[in-house]
Amino acid sequence: MATEAPRLTLPSTDSGTRTAVRSAPEAAACPAAGAPGGRPGDATVGSPLGATTATTTTPTATATAVLPPELGEDRVAAWQGSGRQLIALLTEARELGPVSRFRLGGRQTLLVTGPEQVQHVLAQHPDRYVKRSHRARPLLGDGVVCASGQAWKDQRRLLQPQFTSTGLRRHEHRIAGAARAAAGRWAAKARTGEPTDVGEDMRLFALDAVWRCLTGLALDEDTRRELASVEAVVAALPTADAGPEAGRAAMAADLARIDASAERAIATVRGLAAGLAAGPGEAAGAGEPTRPGEAAATGETAGAEQDGTGLLHLLLETAKSRPEYTDRLIRDELVTLLVAGHETTAQTLAWLFLLLDRHPEVREWLAAADRPDSPVGRGEALHALVSETLRLYPAVWLIPRHAPADDVLDGYRVEAGSDILICPYLTHRDPGLWPDPERFDPTRFLTAGRRPVRPGAYYPFGVGGRACLGLRFAMRTTAVLLDLLLPHYMPVFRSTPDGAVFGADLRPDGPMPARIEVRRP
Repeated sequence: MATEAPRLTLPSTDSGTRTAVRSAPEAAACPAAGAPGGRPGDATVGSPLGATTATTTTPTATATAVLPPELGEDRVAAWQGSGRQLIALLTEARELGPVSRFRLGGRQTLLVTGPEQVQHVLAQHPDRYVKRSHRARPLLGDGVVCASGQAWKDQRRLLQPQFTSTGLRRHEHRIAGAARAAAGRWAAKARTGEPTDVGEDMRLFALDAVWRCLTGLALDEDTRRELASVEAVVAALPTADAGPEAGRAAMAADLARIDASAERAIATVRGLAAGLAAGPGEAAGAGEPTRPGEAAATGETAGAEQDGTGLLHLLLETAKSRPEYTDRLIRDELVTLLVAGHETTAQTLAWLFLLLDRHPEVREWLAAADRPDSPVGRGEALHALVSETLRLYPAVWLIPRHAPADDVLDGYRVEAGSDILICPYLTHRDPGLWPDPERFDPTRFLTAGRRPVRPGAYYPFGVGGRACLGLRFAMRTTAVLLDLLLPHYMPVFRSTPDGAVFGADLRPDGPMPARIEVRRP
């Protein structure tokens, strides 16, 4: 079973007009791709996936290497004058080979899309290709995504055990609670015929799931409204690296609302932890909504999971023995995990439902996996579906790095001061790696020989030691929701987005209005 990916209206690479092309599409922050040729969840989180023995670059090698092929200044100028998205420029540059270069904003920029070259930059030599000021720093501050050096190592070491398979089991009931709430909302919409927006539904589910795991609380309506500012800030972030103050003034009001929610959550969980320490009968407000008298945004009692053992509780406990964990750093980690945990899941689910709408034969194939005689189990089929969605629409579509010193990459000279752009979106579209790359075909993740086994060919969440912690969380939350929704409900879209927005994340470029229908056996 193989079907074409939806035809989306994307910027043309040869003119200023918008042209229909076959396409399917970096979250503001996020997870590691799978082991070589494997599935996204197969890797050990934080390991340099598929890394080979590191090589040493000698001064002689650097001096004798040639520069990568260059996209001419006239073509860059034409792109700048056209108003097209950055992906259009990168698509042109990719035609020059797995490593190419162009000048952007007066800076030497290298585009890297080949698997071995991706491994060199991200997995084998992260010390040579570093993060500068992260483009999301105005939102995430000094959280683990933006931190560097020893601070990053210490922060990641604290959080990493929470995102192993064992760590996630502690949060399984919270993820399931958010999924049940989402299924309940769709059931109500199916009964009444009330229209909905599938993209917003997926965002609410993902936000609720991560909020429960962070705080131990279901999402209440006021917090949901305040955290809507997260989407506005993410949309306003620059596509590539920028200075720490970039856009901060324009985001000030939204950032203030996010800070207020974070500060209130810290105070609430700190109070719950103090009550739990005092004894079961002393936990003030136990079993009540976060704000008495208010209904949760998710349709459940907001205080139904006030167990005080979410990830925020871990950060507060850590602060008792590690003074660097100030309330500000705790806020930064909380917001980082919130953004990383829900943006990736929400956008992946949105794209997945768009793909299923356009390819009903894939829905039928998935339904057949429930039959006793099916050669593919339901869980395996769901994993293949999500994996293929992430190939076409990678959660991390662009990974910026910076080369502070000279290096040699695939025989090409990398000059000190160069910016590096790694593009999973284009790697996943390489016909030399992926047979018929524009076709939507989940079975390629089930059949040997139909997907590349080379490390660096599939990395929808990044790769290497700095790959996002939340891979397993994203995959698990997605699977739990789909297992509840797909057998019983299907959105019927009134209209669908024409294209994709390649910004700080990769998202549909418009609303997704639909009615919810009950699926009949």
